[in-house]
Amino acid sequence: MADAELKVALLAGASGLVGTCALDALLAAPDFGRVFAVTRRPLGREHPRLANRIVQFDRLEAQLKGITCHVALCALGTTIRQAGSQADFRQIDLDYVLAFARAAKAAQAQRFVVISSVGADADSKTFYLRTKGEMEEALAAVGFASLDILQPSLLLGWRSQMRPLELLLRVIMPLVNPLLLGAREAYRAVAAPTVGAAMLGATRSGRRGVQRYTYSGIQALSRLKPARTVGPADSKAPGGAK
Repeated sequence: MADAELKVALLAGASGLVGTCALDALLAAPDFGRVFAVTRRPLGREHPRLANRIVQFDRLEAQLKGITCHVALCALGTTIRQAGSQADFRQIDLDYVLAFARAAKAAQAQRFVVISSVGADADSKTFYLRTKGEMEEALAAVGFASLDILQPSLLLGWRSQMRPLELLLRVIMPLVNPLLLGAREAYRAVAAPTVGAAMLGATRSGRRGVQRYTYSGIQALSRLKPARTVGPADSKAPGGAK
């Protein structure tokens, strides 16, 4: 693959559980020549393809002016417990995600890949799922040629701070997964590296418009390889889209 064909990615949330995995996948990908990782604090890693942009998310759009990219990937997200309040959670999982999407649109990104949640619904009675649903609807209105929404259930991986319940679920869920069949398959736990690889895979899918992926679709995306040449239809689309 010639250097002229290599893509440029803009990634937000590169220091988180899934974002770290997505960054690893992008830096190892032969079809990407540059990755702009947008973070609050320095990542503390060096790579010839990596450019770490330190930003204040309240000024995200202004601070990313001048960047151009082919695709943007967003792994921004927190929990209400970590955020401290519903208002702060909404700011991160909705307002900052939309600010990043607008910045990516201004940077000429044709495809936007984002992590949401299984069960996301703007009409949900659950605050978390309602916020995620509102985020999905708002992103669809930004106007990307391609919008890929990954909707994983429980994420399996090691965080710097894990509660006892999270440790217990990490042990139990791989045993429970095979029992979740049919419509319940979407609620299977999935490993963070698989979701990170699926974010990369979405950039290779060739699908246009708004696509949503739950468990089986995420698994399929994670296995997509780069085409020999980069183009608008650079791979066969995987199955399992919601």
